Amino acid sequence: MNLQKSRVRLLLIVVGLIALSMTAEKFREFVGEEIASKSGKFTFLNCFDMGSGSLACVAKEGVKLYVYNIRNAHVERAREQATQITLTEAVTGGLRAGVAAKQAQKAGKKAAKEASRKAERITGPIISSGWDLFEAIYFGGTMTEGFLRGTGTLIGTYAGGFHGEQRLGRFGYLMGSQIGSWVGGRIGLMLYDIVYGLDYLINFARPD
Repeated sequence: MNLQKSRVRLLLIVVGLIALSMTAEKFREFVGEEIASKSGKFTFLNCFDMGSGSLACVAKEGVKLYVYNIRNAHVERAREQATQITLTEAVTGGLRAGVAAKQAQKAGKKAAKEASRKAERITGPIISSGWDLFEAIYFGGTMTEGFLRGTGTLIGTYAGGFHGEQRLGRFGYLMGSQIGSWVGGRIGLMLYDIVYGLDYLINFARPD
């Protein structure tokens, strides 16, 4: 019964995405390239155009460094806390200093690994979302386009990673977050085209 429900849910999602894509495409054709979404074409070579592409790449790397610094600080704090707690408990329990130090070191490594794994699930979606925002700006899109695409990427990465991990563990998380990031970003662009297409249609039909 659960399998049948999952298949029906998947079918509804696929049909909904196809309908959304077709609607967005019609609105893109209706409003023309000047108003339609412009991102989705960025490549690594655009980072060397000495213009807005280079600026977008610099901004992206800056965000990555900032986020990674926060992550590293979080990991080190978790390592220190676990090491200190384990060392105190071991010494209080009567273990020799050398044995207690080894146990504390192992606990610190384990805590740091776990903290790093959890932090990656936060930093990855944020970086992907920020990159999509800058990509939209690079191609001359509006802040609204960048915001909707970035938000879609953020939600898609989290949702895809969560569901993938539930089914296939770490591999599922990696695959799910990548697919979710792409799908979420495209849904954001579709919504942008539909919203602006409706606005354009309303203004077009409004009598002077």
